[in-house]
Amino acid sequence: MAETVNSGSGNPPPKEMSMEIRLLLAFILMGVVMFLTPYLFKTTPPPETAKQKTPATAVPESKAPSAAETSSPPSQAAEQTSETAAAVGAPTVPATAQQALPPLIIATDKYRVVFSNQGANVRSWQLKGYKGNDYKPLELTNTAASDYPFSLYFPSQQPTSKVNWTYYEQKTDPDGLGVSFDFSDGHTVVHKHFGFAKDSFVVQVSSSVSVDGKPIPNLIEWRGGFGDLTVGNPASTQRTLYFSTTQNKLIELRASSAKNGPVTNTGDFSFAGVADTYFAAVFLPQGANPQMEQVTFSDTVRTVLNEKAAPLSGVAVSDGTDNRFQLFVGPKDLDLLKKVNPKLEQVVDFGFLSFLAKPLFLIVNWVNDSFVHGFGWAIILVTIVINFILFPLKLSNMKSMRKMQALKPQIDAINDKYKNIGLRDPRKADQNQEVMDLYKKYGVNPMGGCVPMLLQVPFFFAFYRVFTVSVEMRGASWLWVPDLSQAEPWGIKVLPIVMIVTQFLMQKMTPQPNQDPNQAKMMMFMPLIFGVMFYNLPSGLVLYYLTSNLVNMGQQWFFNHTEAAQEAARSVEPPPKKKNGRK
Repeated sequence: MAETVNSGSGNPPPKEMSMEIRLLLAFILMGVVMFLTPYLFKTTPPPETAKQKTPATAVPESKAPSAAETSSPPSQAAEQTSETAAAVGAPTVPATAQQALPPLIIATDKYRVVFSNQGANVRSWQLKGYKGNDYKPLELTNTAASDYPFSLYFPSQQPTSKVNWTYYEQKTDPDGLGVSFDFSDGHTVVHKHFGFAKDSFVVQVSSSVSVDGKPIPNLIEWRGGFGDLTVGNPASTQRTLYFSTTQNKLIELRASSAKNGPVTNTGDFSFAGVADTYFAAVFLPQGANPQMEQVTFSDTVRTVLNEKAAPLSGVAVSDGTDNRFQLFVGPKDLDLLKKVNPKLEQVVDFGFLSFLAKPLFLIVNWVNDSFVHGFGWAIILVTIVINFILFPLKLSNMKSMRKMQALKPQIDAINDKYKNIGLRDPRKADQNQEVMDLYKKYGVNPMGGCVPMLLQVPFFFAFYRVFTVSVEMRGASWLWVPDLSQAEPWGIKVLPIVMIVTQFLMQKMTPQPNQDPNQAKMMMFMPLIFGVMFYNLPSGLVLYYLTSNLVNMGQQWFFNHTEAAQEAARSVEPPPKKKNGRK
């Protein structure tokens, strides 16, 4: 435990390129390829039949007590053996100096929390109703680390005893839903209290430390990582955070920001704590003055599933010499967070398209709750509605594409006029200008084929964000898909394969204004490229895109069988040639 002076600062490291930006670049590159292909390949006549562990310099590498601390933590095996003897809310015997008690279990409708009187800290905090990525009960602490949540951090004056390892007197509350810990060596006096409610994600937490009757600053820690540590790369999902009322925004720090030592922030904070993608542990000050101190650590430790140590986020918080907090530990559920504190909604990061992603999530969530009672069907229904709302825009594009198809003979005539000229030939510019003049004359957009894809891009990124940050989507199943927030778990993924097939079919149904074989070959690869992109993305996102393809196919079929398609083709037919001065 960190009971020595630790300080450090540094500028936050440069941000890594997010998945949204990478996907956007992929879309842009595909659009560039589609646009430039006709100019890079020579047009040939088509065939007649074709178509962490160094959180601070003063923290030892082994994460054991500091040099002045000689006590060692009890073994995990001893904890597990004695834990079975502890009844929920059972009265405990006051501890004398250096006396270990069986771990105390406090169970509510929301939690199963295991306390130890050595250090008066938490050894396990399980969140009921949720499973980890290993499908076992969700453990929010890193039980493989020797850093224990709710130990104390002393940034300046140190206590006269090793208070994070010594044994405390332990006393449960009469209702069995709270526990107090007290310690005194004649100079240092420490008091901690934890108060739970039967059916609430909010816990009352307090701590105070004095030396020779004078209070000394202390911060409550949650070290060694937080959240679902059974995911593939837990270090990438974790960050510490605080909401600055002065700046009116949420500030997040990753463990890498504290690689050179703890980073301290102070100010008027609505809350501060630690979070991963779907869960958060945040401390909310109870006093009228929201002045808080928050320290971010980089704890390089192993996890239960990964022997290789990685830098995980750690945090320590204080709201004064004597800490009095409401502590929220639970899922990042928007409705739940709003009830605790409206500012807590900020911990759900919908990204740069939050103005679209958040309303989209709220609509899907409402459809799920009110009508279909299944997120997969809610996604399908909302996607259908979105595509019908966009249909007027797509209809205009369909007419433009049909005109381009009807203009092909005239474009072929222009190409024949400039046959066998190279790309660097000055006459190539004249050829391109004649083609563009023809498009302009009949109001045709040569990039119209990209419009359907471009219309879907904002919704694609919005849905992507919804599936990667919304705890409501986590674990939501649909038919054979066990979790819409993740890719299908088996090697052959059905949804991406079906999506590739629909992409091919939709490409066949769409009018092709240019039958250049080289370009046609290039376009045949586009569904495969999309399939590779989508193969390991969340299943819900693939379901959205697949549904969009099916709706677009239906709309294209409908348009192809309307008089509007025929009228669009007739509108660009050249006037008949005059004979003998007459038409």
